[in-house]
Amino acid sequence: MSLQTTRREVLKAATVAAITLAVPISAQKAERRRWAMYIDVSKCYGCYACMVACAAENNVPVGVFRTWIERHVTKGGTVIFVPKQCNHCENAPCVKPCPTGATYKRVEDGLVLVNDELCIGCGACIQACPYGARFFNPVKGVVDKCTFCEHRIYQGKLPACVETCPTGARVFGDLNDPESPVSKIIKANPTQRLKIHTGAEPMIFYKDLPSEANL
Repeated sequence: MSLQTTRREVLKAATVAAITLAVPISAQKAERRRWAMYIDVSKCYGCYACMVACAAENNVPVGVFRTWIERHVTKGGTVIFVPKQCNHCENAPCVKPCPTGATYKRVEDGLVLVNDELCIGCGACIQACPYGARFFNPVKGVVDKCTFCEHRIYQGKLPACVETCPTGARVFGDLNDPESPVSKIIKANPTQRLKIHTGAEPMIFYKDLPSEANL
């Protein structure tokens, strides 16, 4: 290798290093999204619009659900409706049991997804989910679940359930963006998450979640 070639290589390496250092660490981290949802239980009155919109948007077969509404009665006799779905957990317990790698957590945005081409429908992930959020799709013959409407959010749209909610009970966005509506509302309000004792670190944050809905 000639001296001139060596100098060119050194200069190239130095330039790359300078560019890398010029980007703040915070900015590098901010390139990764972390999709999350906030649900204000006090605003939900059980209209089921979210369930209908989800089914229509994602071709969900009759009899199974990607999102659903639970009806609970508190000790004081108050009726409360609680929307539930896949929590896209930070430490998703459904990933490890999958024998084919069909269930996976995407690094760049935290979504927990199912690769239909790899899924053999064994149901291991269904059993592992502490939230009952997975089901066997009888039409496709694979495991199915909420995807946060991945196909919509990367077109700049909201998930179907969020868009259709008449009371604004659901707020969705990038938790890694401090200026996003979901980041601001979670920061401004006390929230609860489902079954945190599992260590799953769910990414759906509830306001006014009754204890009856968190068993």
